Amino acid sequence: MKTYLRILQFAKPYSRFVPLYTIYTILGIIFGLFNFTLLIPLLDVLFGKVGQEQVMAMVANKPEFALNFKFFQDFFYYHFGQIILDAGRQGALLFVCIIIVASVFLANLFRYLAFRIIGELRAHVVRNMRQSVYKRVTELHMGYFSNERKGDLMTRMTVDIQEVESSVVSTLTVVIREPISIIAFFVLLFNMSVELTLFSLILLPLSGGIIAGISKRLKRKAQQGQSSLSFILTIIDETLSGMRVIKAFNAEPFILGKFHDQNNRYANIQRSIAHKRDLASPLSEFLGVTVVAGLLLYGGTLVLNQQSELSASEFITYIILFSQVLVPAKAMSSAFSNIQRGLVSGDRVLQVIDTEPQIVNKPDAKVLPAFQHEIEFRDVSFAYGKKPVLQDINFKIQKGQTIALVGQSGGGKSTLADLVPRFYDPTEGAVLIDGLDIRDYTMESVRDQIGVVTQESILFNDTIFNNIAFNKTDATEEEVIAAAKIANAHEFIVHTEEGYQTMIGDRGGKLSGGQRQRLSIARAILQNPPILILDEATSALDTESEKLVQEALTNLMRNRTSIVIAHRLSTIQHADEILVLQKGKVVERGTHDQLLTDSGLYAKLTQMQLVQ
Repeated sequence: MKTYLRILQFAKPYSRFVPLYTIYTILGIIFGLFNFTLLIPLLDVLFGKVGQEQVMAMVANKPEFALNFKFFQDFFYYHFGQIILDAGRQGALLFVCIIIVASVFLANLFRYLAFRIIGELRAHVVRNMRQSVYKRVTELHMGYFSNERKGDLMTRMTVDIQEVESSVVSTLTVVIREPISIIAFFVLLFNMSVELTLFSLILLPLSGGIIAGISKRLKRKAQQGQSSLSFILTIIDETLSGMRVIKAFNAEPFILGKFHDQNNRYANIQRSIAHKRDLASPLSEFLGVTVVAGLLLYGGTLVLNQQSELSASEFITYIILFSQVLVPAKAMSSAFSNIQRGLVSGDRVLQVIDTEPQIVNKPDAKVLPAFQHEIEFRDVSFAYGKKPVLQDINFKIQKGQTIALVGQSGGGKSTLADLVPRFYDPTEGAVLIDGLDIRDYTMESVRDQIGVVTQESILFNDTIFNNIAFNKTDATEEEVIAAAKIANAHEFIVHTEEGYQTMIGDRGGKLSGGQRQRLSIARAILQNPPILILDEATSALDTESEKLVQEALTNLMRNRTSIVIAHRLSTIQHADEILVLQKGKVVERGTHDQLLTDSGLYAKLTQMQLVQ
């Protein structure tokens, strides 16, 4: 219930939907009930139960207005009697038929209008939920994505939200309308016969308990199903991303077997869910008819023995009315079964929304002033959970300097660089820009002054122009071309099919590694940040591409403060200072020539590279 109410929170503001929906629903139910109450006079006319004395009693006194059921009943019978006197039984029969048609039309008209509002509400809820979960994903820290499977996140953002729409939001009409219908039916039934209605209430809870038991099992299966589906999407994502490796290792049978196992598991779970869900509706119908049969036997005996306050036509109408209670009851049982799957999906979506970002702006965070003097790491330590990654890091980078970070893999180089744009915050110590702790300033203002070029070129399935002008919507064509020229990218761009408007495919798959990297550099050049972070930007390139990219990097780094993570001498030997990291600590520091003279770890790494 808690999850259901939280999902409904996404429907705010309720004033757009609730008042009109309530009005249309109530009017639809009233006109729907009116159809059945007309059965009594209809049956009385057909079976000749309305004699001259009954007609005269109907028209004897015109009822005075009162807001209760008896006034509307007496008002109808008053005019019904007048029509019998004026037009005879056939005229009265025609009158009742016209009223029934009009009542059915109005009932369905208001029902349609209510459905339209629910349709708007459904779209509103799903849009807001999808927006909230996507926004939260963009707010989460980088470590979150290392711990979560991408396929699982994609499942929550797509399939789970779709399940919420189809299983929860679409059943709002059932959850709201049908209980009102049932209450209205029982008010009318109690008004007709308290004894028979109390007898029916003894039998109904039995069927409700059986349906509830089925729905409980359905929820457990739905949880297993969504988990299995997320594994399937993970496998699909890994397959599409790693197709080159799969084919190179002839691993198609292996990956197919992996997919086959998970696909079979999901199919079995879905089969079990379908069996249980499909059982709810026929079972509720069977139990409902059983209750009606019991009521027919009990009430019919009373009528035959003249022990009931109901006439034969009233008893028939009572049975028809009670049978109609089964329609909303059956709809509710089916909806309740479907909702269980949606609530599981809703829980999974809400788990993402409820995940608190670890890197957030302070309530009083200010905008960081433009970078002027230096970046300082002061007593910085960092740990992933309980695992220490960086320990007691202290150094300064003066404006315009280039600092290189080198060391063995896993030494903490990338983590150290990630602290500057606040992808992570240090667990101890502080990172300062111009003497200001960056945690006291907004992340946006810090990142506005930093450009990042990574080893893996992160490009989007868009045009070359839009990838270079990423998040700079006011960039002109001249500015984009100028940035591409500085990045040594203009020449290859103009030789593509449509130049700067060429689509580069998923993750830039239509381009070579060097071309992708030069587009990343052009993007950084266009942003014109005063601080640069280059994370092994040339390590995955061939010699020719490296030369072009290195020239682009040199152009990019000119007059900028740079932190360079690299193994190749070509990118670090001219750095103003080189920091050598080992197991999260700075073990050596100095220029390229100084470190070679010291014959320490840096010299060893350099020698190993030269031998290769």
